[in-house]
Amino acid sequence: MKLHIPNSAFLGNIDPFIRSFEPAEPNKLEITFNEKWSSVHPLVLSMTAALGLAIKEKNGQINCHGTTAKSINYPCRMKLFEYLGVNPNIELEEHEPSGRFIPLTKITNGSEQTKFIEDLVPLLHTSASQADSIKYTISELVRNVLEHAESPMGAMVCAQYFKKSNRISIGVADTGIGIKESLSASHDVPSHGEAIKMALIPGITGKTSVPGGTGENAGAGLFFIKSIAKINRNFFVIYSGNSMYKLLKMQGDSRTTLFPDPNRDRHSLRQDLPDWQGTAVGVDISVSDNQDFAQLLGKIREVYSLGIKERKKLKKARFI
Repeated sequence: MKLHIPNSAFLGNIDPFIRSFEPAEPNKLEITFNEKWSSVHPLVLSMTAALGLAIKEKNGQINCHGTTAKSINYPCRMKLFEYLGVNPNIELEEHEPSGRFIPLTKITNGSEQTKFIEDLVPLLHTSASQADSIKYTISELVRNVLEHAESPMGAMVCAQYFKKSNRISIGVADTGIGIKESLSASHDVPSHGEAIKMALIPGITGKTSVPGGTGENAGAGLFFIKSIAKINRNFFVIYSGNSMYKLLKMQGDSRTTLFPDPNRDRHSLRQDLPDWQGTAVGVDISVSDNQDFAQLLGKIREVYSLGIKERKKLKKARFI
């Protein structure tokens, strides 16, 4: 496998990074860094680390090139090379990360998830209400991996606070079974792109074909996360198999209108990308919006309930 870390890769311009991925030779990973400068979203680091863990599990080979770049300190401080098992041969003075970032963390169970969310709190720089929405988002992202991905290495997660734009960026990646295979247990899923869109529809889960899911798994996580990103006028990206759905930034009052159908949101869908074995999710959340979290969830739950009712009516009509 090959992966190139470019000079810039955030959610809005992440496509070139995704296309640089070459999944051939799954027991070998060649990583190259831009020789001058790299400034990347946490999703890029989480995906790279997840690949590294998968290679190490197979006792494969990992090589890194371009580690003399001036910006190599950042992936080093985020502990990327520790997960890759590669020595970048640099001395790094580590500063306290509290309030600025959370380095790459492997999460395999609920206790580790809780610890990560506790570490996240100082990063938020916002009101308790807005902090709740962000903690909820992280919790749902990781929970999706633990419940659906069937990834032996769990989830790779990291986060970064950007003071200038007052936002937090979060990346979660796994090398599990992927969305299409997960949903195929209970649904007819023709493609990776359709699987991603289906996973974003409220009430659809791979645990059951019943609209609304079960008491333990309601198929709400990704819909809630996408909705929070939309209301905050931010990007949201989900990549699995050969497809990537990207929620684009909303303008004006359109951000306050939530839809159960992800096709109705302003988005792009790529279905010709290198095959990612697993799922990768990135989201940006502004922390300056002090909208009450209870009201936010209330709005999202209202649309969620309407979506469930519509799906139940449609399913009933098909059998009449």
